[in-house]
Amino acid sequence: MKIEICAFSGYKIRPGRGVRFVRMDGKPFLFANKKCFSRFSHKRNPRKIRWTQFYRKAHRKNKSALLKKKKTRRIVKKERGIVGASLDLINARRQQQKEMKTATLRDQAIKELKERKRAKALRRKKEREERRKKKKTTEKKDKKRTQREQNKKSKNKFNTKQKNIGRKF
Repeated sequence: MKIEICAFSGYKIRPGRGVRFVRMDGKPFLFANKKCFSRFSHKRNPRKIRWTQFYRKAHRKNKSALLKKKKTRRIVKKERGIVGASLDLINARRQQQKEMKTATLRDQAIKELKERKRAKALRRKKEREERRKKKKTTEKKDKKRTQREQNKKSKNKFNTKQKNIGRKF
């Protein structure tokens, strides 16, 4: 059997007793009696009404109930050594592992940075080589063009001379 608590007064409600009210947003409220329900529906604050448990808690009226509450025990962790290894040895190994982790992480980060720099340098080198190749190809093309043009001019001159020579005779 589940004993529930009144949403307004804080009283305990036994099974088969009380009024359940479900608000439009779907949240259910359980009230001990009509008195609590009417106060709730008129939007009264239970912390300001003297007979409610919420008032008594807020104004520290029920000291005997507060003293009766058991204090929860705090769990205290005690570290003990394992067979064949003392506590000092275990703690020393933990420290070593932490240091090794930080060192390896640091090393990995440094390696990644170096790899990025190498990759960037390689990209730049390739780009430079491509630019140089383009320049060389353009220079060669320009030289070939100039040579062709010169050859055409010289051929034209030669041809015109032959034509003229042929006409004279």
